[in-house]
Amino acid sequence: MTSKTQGYIFALLAITIFSLQDAISKHLATAYPPIFVTMIRYWAFALFTIILASKMRGGIKATARTKRPLLQVTRGVLLAVQVVLAITCFAMIGLARSQAIFSATPILIALLAMPILGERVGWRRWAAIGAGLFGVLLILKPEGEFFDLKLLLAVISCFNFAFYVIATRLVSRDDSSMTSFFYTGVVGGVTMTLIGPFYWSWMSPGDWGWMALVCVTSISSHYFLIRAYDILDAAAVQPLTYLSLVYASVIGMAVYDETLSLNTIIGSIIVVAAGIFTVWREHVVGSRATAAN
Repeated sequence: MTSKTQGYIFALLAITIFSLQDAISKHLATAYPPIFVTMIRYWAFALFTIILASKMRGGIKATARTKRPLLQVTRGVLLAVQVVLAITCFAMIGLARSQAIFSATPILIALLAMPILGERVGWRRWAAIGAGLFGVLLILKPEGEFFDLKLLLAVISCFNFAFYVIATRLVSRDDSSMTSFFYTGVVGGVTMTLIGPFYWSWMSPGDWGWMALVCVTSISSHYFLIRAYDILDAAAVQPLTYLSLVYASVIGMAVYDETLSLNTIIGSIIVVAAGIFTVWREHVVGSRATAAN
């Protein structure tokens, strides 16, 4: 088996497990506060990152060494907030429609990368950004007389995650991926521990079983994603993440009786196509810049 084949297998495993994790999180968030669910999930995630860092060369001290401490902390807080927002969206809006809106994240990243990272965007990517935003408007289009304000939560979540990715790109210029991963887990765990106890809820024994499964999926999905990125470029992994939308649609309709409007389906197709093209163009432009240097 070639290393690239292994990379794609790891990526598919990560995406599949993330989707299962989202489905279970939706179940838990309908009965318990999303902040409480996120806190327990982060405890497992933080423990995993600490154990992983301790096994790296130089141990935790070397892994935690960073040139951008403030930005690393900001990243960790942003992702913790993102998890809370996403779980809330799954419970309030539904898996399928939430993931449809989240699919616009690569387009927002390309849009924000211009003023924050100073990246230049040509007409092709501008066209993809415009098409993607049009697709999002189709998904958000009111199906009745009034606009569903709950959908704005998914849009806020989308922007929040885009800022997290931009921050990750910034720290990657100075810190290793393992250092960033360490701060993601530890800072997120500390953040949720400061807030989560105020939302503590006593869970039924059965739901503690579901929570344990969420923790296991959180650890395994991140592990497989790390392995995938060790082998493949981000441009190769990103298009596969759109499988999350397919998984969310199937699980949402089969398990939670969700329905998809024609606008949501058409908008999702446009957003996914625009997102894949945007990621591909970023990869092409980046490769040319590297070759020129």
